[in-house]
Amino acid sequence: MGSKLRSVVAVAAAAALGLSLAACGSGSDTDSDAGAEGTKGGTLNYLLGSPWESMDPQRIYLGVQLSSFRRTVYRGLVAFPMAEDEETGNTPVADLATDTGTPNEDSTEWKFTLKDGIQWEDGSEITCEDFRYGASRVFANDIITGGPNYILSYLDVPQKDGVPTYPGPYKATPAQQAEFDKAIECDGTNITYHFNKPWADFPLAAASLMSTDPYKESEDEGAKSLWKVFANGPYKVEGGTWDKNKGATLVRNENYDEKTDSPDELRKALPDKIAFSIDGSDEAAETINRRLVADAGDDQSAITASRLPSSMISQVAGPVEERYKNVESPYVNYLVPNAKTVTNLKVRQAIAAAVDKTGYIKANGGDKYSAPASTLINPSVNGSTPNPAFEDIDEAGDVEAAKALLAESGEKLPYPLKVTYQQTPTYDAAFAVLKAKWDEAGFKVTLDPLTDTYYDVIGKPDKDSDLMWGGWGADWPSANTVLPPLFDGRPNISATNCNNDYGCYNSKAFNAKVDEAAQATDLDAQTKALQGADAVLGEEVAYIPLDISKFNWLYGSKVTGFTTTPASSSYPELGLIGVKQ
Repeated sequence: MGSKLRSVVAVAAAAALGLSLAACGSGSDTDSDAGAEGTKGGTLNYLLGSPWESMDPQRIYLGVQLSSFRRTVYRGLVAFPMAEDEETGNTPVADLATDTGTPNEDSTEWKFTLKDGIQWEDGSEITCEDFRYGASRVFANDIITGGPNYILSYLDVPQKDGVPTYPGPYKATPAQQAEFDKAIECDGTNITYHFNKPWADFPLAAASLMSTDPYKESEDEGAKSLWKVFANGPYKVEGGTWDKNKGATLVRNENYDEKTDSPDELRKALPDKIAFSIDGSDEAAETINRRLVADAGDDQSAITASRLPSSMISQVAGPVEERYKNVESPYVNYLVPNAKTVTNLKVRQAIAAAVDKTGYIKANGGDKYSAPASTLINPSVNGSTPNPAFEDIDEAGDVEAAKALLAESGEKLPYPLKVTYQQTPTYDAAFAVLKAKWDEAGFKVTLDPLTDTYYDVIGKPDKDSDLMWGGWGADWPSANTVLPPLFDGRPNISATNCNNDYGCYNSKAFNAKVDEAAQATDLDAQTKALQGADAVLGEEVAYIPLDISKFNWLYGSKVTGFTTTPASSSYPELGLIGVKQ
C-alpha cells in the first residue's frame, strides 16, 4: 500500500538497511517447499525491526500491517486471496460480505449483503451499523489521524468548498449524523454505499485498506483506541492491547467461526499463537537477520519484516539459501524535476537520457535488490505498461543523446542541477554514479543529501532543489492510487505546500486525463484513461523512473509455507505460514 505514509515508512526502512526503496513483484531465486505440511499448532515468532504507528483499523496504512492483520485479526467486506500470481491475487473475493458487491450502472452506488453468523471477539454480531460507524470515524481526521482518506472525497455527504462538512461521529450534530447515515444505508444485513462520483474500483479499495472495515461503537475510545484491538478474525490480541515498543501475542479467537470464512482462499490461521516482538534499535535489521542465519532456539520458528541487508547477502549459502526468498516489492523509485526551476523540456529530456540505471542498481546492491523501472506504475498494478517516453532509453545512460538535447535547449552550459535525495551510504554511492553521467553530458551537478526529514522538505514550493528522488507504492492495484496523488496539482498545490506533487507540477493535459479516469464507470475505461495520463507525464518528463526494489527475506528452519503474495505487499504471507510441530 503505497500512499505517502507507506512510502515514507518504506524509505525509512531502506535507510536503516542502507538499501534502496523500490518495487514490483518477482519470483524467488530459491524455491522453498516448506509449505507442504500446513498443519495447525505451535507458535510463530514475528521479528519486527521498528514500531508500527497504530493498531486502529481506520488508521493503519502500512502495507505490511494491512496484509498481516487482514489475515489475522481484522476482516472486511472483501479481501484479496492468498494467490501468488498477480491476476488472481489482485482480484477481490468475498469476506464478511456474501459477494464482492453490486454496483449501479455508473458505479456511484455499491450494494453488499453481510453473511450470517459473523461475530466480534466478544460473541456479539457484526452489523451493517458497525460498518457505517467504522467509515464515519475516518471523517474525524482531527482524532483518527494518519490513515487513508479516499472515502472523504467519494462518499456522498454534504460538502463546502470541496470538503465534507461531516466532522465524524464524535462531534456531529444529529442533523449531520442523519445526512451521513443516508450515504451508507443500512437495511438489516444489506448495506449500500452512495458515492458522489463513480468509484469503479471500490472493491479493490475495500480489499486493500481498512477505512470501510466495521468498528463496534461501544468499543471506541477515540484517540485512545490507537493501540486497542477488538478482533473479528481467527486471532485476537492477548490482553486486547498492543504495546507500541514491545509488540504483542496473537491467540485464537474463540468466537471466530471458520464456516463464515474461506480458509483455503483467505486465511489458513495455522499457528496457535503469533508472537510479535520489536527490536527497535538502529542495528535491528542486522541483528534480526544474524539471528535468522544462526537459526537457533525460537528463531527456528521465526519470520521477519526486516529485509536482509546487502552487506549480508554473502551469507546466503548452503542451508541458509534454503531459507531465503527474493521478490520484487510494490514500490517504485523515481526522480522528479522541479517544475518551477527546470522549465525547459529539452533539459528534462536530457536528464532522463543520461540516467545510468545500470550503475545505480549496481550501487544499490545489484539485481537481488533492484530491477530497472520503465514506468512509475508497478507491474503488479492493473494496466501497467512501459511509458513510451522511457522504454527505449539506454539503461546505462546515453550521454551523446543527452548532450544533443542540451545543445537544442539553448541553455548556457554546463547546466547547474541540484539533486536532492534521502541520505544513506548506499544512496550516496548510487547518486554519485548518476552524477558522473550527468556531468559528462553537460550538467554541473550538486548532490544534496538530506539526513533528517525528507518528504516535508521536498514538498515545499520554495525548496532549493532541481531534481528529487521519491518512492511510491499503490494503495490498491490501480494507477488511480499512483498518478493522481503524485501529479494532480489541483488538490496538492497550495501557497505553502505541494504535498505529494513534489515537483509542483500542474498540467491541463494530465489533469484532463485524471478527470476522464475519475468519471469512468468501469475499470477498463479508467485504466485506459490512466495509461493516457502516464503517457502525458512521460512526454512532459514530469518524472523519470529509476527502479523497482526487491525484498530479501530469511526465515527459520521450522517455518512452513513461507511465501509472499501480491496481497501481502511482498512481505511474508501470514495466511499461509505455519510452524513444524
